[in-house]
Amino acid sequence: MKKKLLLAVNGVVVFVALLCVWQAVVWVLHIPPYILPPAIIVGRTIVTRFPELWTSFWISAEAAAAGLLGSIVGGLFIALIFARLPWLRRMLFPYTILLQTVPIVAIAPLILMWAGQGLFAVALVTFIICLAPIIANATQGLISIDTNLLQLFLMHNASQEQILRKLRLPHSLPYLFVGIRISSGIAVIGAITGELFAGSTRVGQGGLGYSILYAMAQLQTDYLFALVFAATILGFSFFFIVMFFEWLFLHKWHESAHSEGSES
Repeated sequence: MKKKLLLAVNGVVVFVALLCVWQAVVWVLHIPPYILPPAIIVGRTIVTRFPELWTSFWISAEAAAAGLLGSIVGGLFIALIFARLPWLRRMLFPYTILLQTVPIVAIAPLILMWAGQGLFAVALVTFIICLAPIIANATQGLISIDTNLLQLFLMHNASQEQILRKLRLPHSLPYLFVGIRISSGIAVIGAITGELFAGSTRVGQGGLGYSILYAMAQLQTDYLFALVFAATILGFSFFFIVMFFEWLFLHKWHESAHSEGSES
């Protein structure tokens, strides 16, 4: 507990030090505010425009969460099929990895054409960018079963449904959470990228990505920095929420959670 508290204090100290360096660089070099606004001005903008930031924050959070949850459900479903049908896994699994190499910026305009503007298109972009890590990690967890444990289940005449429910799924949880952790970070990137193309159907109102474009068009550099800060907070929030659920599901039985607890 003391170690975690010390890490938190160190993080705050480093953050404050970076803000001071930022402020000092602007003052010493006389950088114009429209190029790099001082940290104080950005902080004032966050306070004065907090309602707009909060609205954009939740619009992006909703789209990112919808895409992430959809990718978890879809990725786990595909992984279950791959684990049950090895011949299908050998044939299609490389294409799931290929999906991760497709630049999301290149396909976002196509999704806009097919799905139209708004939340659904942004969530669809997030879904596509988050799907591959979950499929890869969940599949690995479902097929990486100890042969001795599997033979023990078969020796007791366990059905395939019992093997799946009591052996494969629990064993795959740590792998699945690794994939969700990876996807939780890129979910925010996917949502903001989608919003750059299909963020809103109403002028001047949308998620963080759309608001970033709007602030750039208006040359509101201080508000642009505030939006970037909000996007960072959103990414951290997603990551720590996933970490909490990982601890909740694994801390009573999996060695990874026990080792983290022993280090604190």
